[in-house]
Amino acid sequence: MELIKHAHACVTFTEGGRRLLVDPGTFTPDAAELVAAADAVLVTHTHFDHFDTGTLAAELDRRPDLPVYGPAAVTEELGGRATTVTAGDRIEAAGFTVTVHGESHALIHADIPRVDNVGYLVAGRVFHPGDSYALPGVAVETLLLPTSGPWTKFGEAADFVRAVHPSRLIQIHELMLSELGQNAARTLIGGLTELPLENLPWGTSTEL
Repeated sequence: MELIKHAHACVTFTEGGRRLLVDPGTFTPDAAELVAAADAVLVTHTHFDHFDTGTLAAELDRRPDLPVYGPAAVTEELGGRATTVTAGDRIEAAGFTVTVHGESHALIHADIPRVDNVGYLVAGRVFHPGDSYALPGVAVETLLLPTSGPWTKFGEAADFVRAVHPSRLIQIHELMLSELGQNAARTLIGGLTELPLENLPWGTSTEL
């Protein structure tokens, strides 16, 4: 199985020609092309940097049988053309076994309502948490770690990594950090967890 890192929180899992796309949002410049090439799409929550509603709706117009999964709000925004998932669900998407974990977006501010957010464990090995540091409650080999945004904090990220205890750590959701900020994340989080924080250039793949 390979992972391709795209801009921000978007990744593709590939194996045997199958392509499972996660969180194609408006911060991902080639979202339309990625969605067009996908065999199934997972969405963690409805924030625009994870969920390009127009792109997915247009692709569903073209391919009504494209499997799309996400919280209830995703299904609503797509006019019922997605499958709603919640914590505890187990699905088959593009030939990958996926389990669903978590319920809510991380707190940004008490004045900002928290939307539903689910994380996905793909093939029992790789966890994409969306915008949350909620623990998946299962063993994780590779953790995709969000490092930037109005809800993130490096110290909390490090505690999340310690609690999940993966064997590999890949940075996602990094677009709001400069190169200096991404290096700072690598240094601090790596130092606190004793696990290297990998920063994959957009469009590159890695074997999992």
